[in-house]
Amino acid sequence: MLASQIISVNRRKYAVGLFWQPVGAGFAPRNYARSLAHNIDKKLNLYTEYRAMIGLGARRYGQRVGMISAAAEVMESFSEYTSFLAVFQLNKVFFLVAARNGVILEDKIFYSEDEARNEYMKLSEIPDWGAFFAPGVWGMPRAAERNLADLLTGRSHAVLHSISRFGTGMISVGLIVLFVLGLGVVFKDSVKQVMQPKQKIEGLNPELVAEYHKQIEQKNKELDEQFEIEKVAPPEPIVMPFEILPDRIERAKVCYQAMGFLMQPIPGWNQVWVRCSENGAVAELKRTFGTLGDFYAVANELMAGAFVQELDENTVRVSANLPVIDVVASQDERDAETIVRDITTLFQEIDTDVVTQIVVDTLTNGVDVEKINLVEVEVNSKLVPMQFMKIFEEFGGVYMVQCAWDVRSRMWNYEVIIYAK
Repeated sequence: MLASQIISVNRRKYAVGLFWQPVGAGFAPRNYARSLAHNIDKKLNLYTEYRAMIGLGARRYGQRVGMISAAAEVMESFSEYTSFLAVFQLNKVFFLVAARNGVILEDKIFYSEDEARNEYMKLSEIPDWGAFFAPGVWGMPRAAERNLADLLTGRSHAVLHSISRFGTGMISVGLIVLFVLGLGVVFKDSVKQVMQPKQKIEGLNPELVAEYHKQIEQKNKELDEQFEIEKVAPPEPIVMPFEILPDRIERAKVCYQAMGFLMQPIPGWNQVWVRCSENGAVAELKRTFGTLGDFYAVANELMAGAFVQELDENTVRVSANLPVIDVVASQDERDAETIVRDITTLFQEIDTDVVTQIVVDTLTNGVDVEKINLVEVEVNSKLVPMQFMKIFEEFGGVYMVQCAWDVRSRMWNYEVIIYAK
């Protein structure tokens, strides 16, 4: 039986024992989590995002979507320390959290006090910890004792999400089913009354009956005029995403141009990464010897119309909108499994690693429900966007969700989806 990786504090369950990693520059957290899980353990099917990190978990450990990461809440409570080593005792369970320079290194749960103490001792030998926290009975030098219940508030945004979008779709369908069942319960008595046979009434004066119906019709007309009752309009039809796809090469071209527009050289500022997504292009720059004044002086001239966001005094992000592209309807004729096989074969032929995943998205307009089969593709490549998207010429229903350029690795990261039959 697998050991549980959850703890209960203040009547709330928290996820512990997550596998933490910094997010690569330019990577979407969910896609980075999926790629990481694929390489480490495919049974890791949950992730959370916290600062510039992701933590991986799994349902087999008792963890669930919406559960908060205990390590992330401890980090927020110890925000004055960039590096700390802490062990908390919770009944017969020991929870260890270690952070270095704002990055979570260890997030472990121990069911043995000896194992927890040994791990604490081993980590404490690393120099330059900002603070130590341990149970008082251990008698650890320089260590203070803190109550975990005082640190966990339950308000952190570091909650677990499903790595696969299939779970989200099933939840949406489940909510719709519950809504329909709820309506059935609410109107149960009314339906039964309608279905019951009406008793035949005899012996009524026909003139009185006619006058009664006339008065009812008049009253209903007055009520309609008073409250301006209108018929409820039918819901808008569901628009399938593959019916409004931009041309793949044209989208690649406008993304490449927008990214080049944002990555113009500015003295004293280094580009870190740039990416183009559905909402536009954005680039991040770090200060070396320049000033904010230098940046704006050049940016106002070279990047007129761009939006600048100052993350701090040494980091800025510059974003730009994309021009509108004509759209067409396009969908691949193959099923998702065949597309995965053909995509894998295609990239094997050019000796390039590729990560694929079959996803079922669910769309609804509140009444109708439609399911879409699609294949997600993630690739790191040296090819520029226009060259890369030519690889998918034989496929229909292709959409480049995102492309990103990492200055340090000098690599492109692409996220592409293909709509299957």
